[in-house]
Amino acid sequence: MSEPDGSRGRESGVPPVAWRPVLVLAAGVGAVLLAFAGRYGYHRDELYFRVAGRYPDWGYPDQPPLVPLVARAVTEVFGESLIALRAPAALLTAAGVVLAAVTARELGGGRRAQLLTAGAYAVCPFIVATGHLLSTATFDVFASTALVWLAIRWARTRGRWEPFAAGGVAAFSLNVKYLVVFLVAALVAGLLVSGPREFLRRPATFAGAAVAVLAALPGLFWQARHGWPQLEMADRIAAEGDFGGRLGFLPFQLVLTGTVLSWLWMYGLWRLFRSPDLAPFRFLGWASLLLAFVFLLTAGKPYYLAGLWAALWAAGAVEVERRGAPRGAGWAVSAPVYAVTGAVTVLIALPVYPVDLLARTPQPYVNADAAETVGWPRLVAEVARVHRSLPEDERSRAVIVTANYGEAGAIDRYGPDLGLPRAHSGHNGYRDFGRPPDTGGPVIFVGAQSAAGLSRFWTDVTAAGRIDNGVGLDNEEQDQTVWICRGPRAPWPVLWPRLAHLS
Repeated sequence: MSEPDGSRGRESGVPPVAWRPVLVLAAGVGAVLLAFAGRYGYHRDELYFRVAGRYPDWGYPDQPPLVPLVARAVTEVFGESLIALRAPAALLTAAGVVLAAVTARELGGGRRAQLLTAGAYAVCPFIVATGHLLSTATFDVFASTALVWLAIRWARTRGRWEPFAAGGVAAFSLNVKYLVVFLVAALVAGLLVSGPREFLRRPATFAGAAVAVLAALPGLFWQARHGWPQLEMADRIAAEGDFGGRLGFLPFQLVLTGTVLSWLWMYGLWRLFRSPDLAPFRFLGWASLLLAFVFLLTAGKPYYLAGLWAALWAAGAVEVERRGAPRGAGWAVSAPVYAVTGAVTVLIALPVYPVDLLARTPQPYVNADAAETVGWPRLVAEVARVHRSLPEDERSRAVIVTANYGEAGAIDRYGPDLGLPRAHSGHNGYRDFGRPPDTGGPVIFVGAQSAAGLSRFWTDVTAAGRIDNGVGLDNEEQDQTVWICRGPRAPWPVLWPRLAHLS
């Protein structure tokens, strides 16, 4: 039997897309995200991206260049608008809802399967939480979901354009995070194990691969010139053990995807290996297992599998639509479960509480990023108070150094209105934005260093202030000290490399 030639019969036997309800759902998600985009304040990463975008390069120690460039473009066009800064994340999340629906359609899903899949994506706690912030994860999840959709579509159609388009999506993703390399390798391995293997004979596959490689080369050259800091970052991430490390990797898959609705993707994974209707897409099951094994082995974060979630939800939804849910499990994909999951997701992922009550809610404990969006103006105000307390002759020569890029980014954002000089930090990419000038004045050091730690760099270290977000919220900056340091033990060219660190 001959294969389709890429131009005929492509849509025969495939259900139509349920455009109206899917677009309504996507628009609803986007509207909710935009409605809450301006509440609380910047996340530390957003403050970092604002500054990093002013120092464009082919890479940074902790990431490729694209998201900082997006942050710069938004601020250049719209000014200092938190809503505008977060609008790309909201739009990508809404588009991801549509992408989830058409993924189900490519697997043969009709209206119900498409809505079950789109709904699972729309109420997924991790998806909504990242959709609230401008972050590399938001762009990476969308691009990875698109890449998996293209692989599924090609497996169904054997089309000519999908492999080349996949290369374009991979090229985009490689300039957001390098994680897509693992996803591509897992998809290729899955296709080699269970087929279809014709992609190896398609010129478009190699053309797409060439596009991805060419897009990655400038960043790889940058990494090589700077000693491959991304590899050190990967080691630091693994050592930090976020989400419970290896022990938490699988349990957090359930938490991040919505505890009850996680049943749908697990059912989909099982049916990919059992259902004859899904046999052409069995490579997705192998890719999922392989990727989970790799990230378990390397202590990756649970959300590194997020690009496959839509496909697994879709596989489960298609089987539910065709055969009904297994006995006793129908309630798990009912409208009330979706509604309750959506409500819980909003309560844990979005800034719905009055900020002065946030510390008394569960949100900071289940979504630590929420706590990191509170208190930045007060932090900068305290630094400004310490700066004003200096004798006039020292104040004009004072230098500000911070322990992390969030603190430096906050001073960059709010400090000019309070008369503060620019801040410097040795944290990640911020270390390359310029070391402090040799003014001969004191250093105001903000952050987590102890007096003993700072005494390695200065002979006179005095506590001069304390950070308080004003709402009793336990976040990374709360109760940190603002120090005044005098008597440097070495000039800045010697001190600065010693203050540089990755985390």
